Amino acid sequence: MNQPSISRFPVPSISDMPDDIRARILAVQEKSGFVPNVFLALAHRPDEFRAFFGYHDALMDKPGSLTKTEREMIVVATSSANQCQYCVIAHGAILRVRAKNPQIADQIAINYRKADITDRQRAMLDFAMKVALEAYAVNGVDIEALGSHGFNQEDIWDIAAIAAFFAMSNRLANVTQMRPNEEFYSMGRGEFGNAGSQSGG
Repeated sequence: MNQPSISRFPVPSISDMPDDIRARILAVQEKSGFVPNVFLALAHRPDEFRAFFGYHDALMDKPGSLTKTEREMIVVATSSANQCQYCVIAHGAILRVRAKNPQIADQIAINYRKADITDRQRAMLDFAMKVALEAYAVNGVDIEALGSHGFNQEDIWDIAAIAAFFAMSNRLANVTQMRPNEEFYSMGRGEFGNAGSQSGG
């Protein structure tokens, strides 16, 4: 039985990739024990790979009031709304590990309004979903609502930027027919491993 393709576009072999991209992928493999397919699929376009992961890291790995768990909540909720299988599965795995909660990713992906999260996090996801699905309708009332939950301007920018970046990622993953790695499905459902921030898209 042939292994299903991870992308409908060409996927270069690791040995043929530019040195910096190959080094990053091998570092991820060493840390995670496998290479998330997003790295392999996006290596088809090296300049875009660098730009994509540069912005990804700037949003997801930065210090700030939003925790890394909350950043992953944004990705899972908005990716579910955008019907992105890759991002829901991959970032759901990371969310389970970050939150040390085997149920949270499924709850958020299905209906974050009923998930076991705080009112502050629910307000965060309300705004993120509006950015992902109808950013044209964002207004001052939305900003004030976030402020009432203690989010400052930098937090609000972060929420919007994560939702917007992954809206792009979701669309690219869907067009390329990016396939989630099998490893993601079981990650964080029992023993909590080290997912890091290595899902990418």
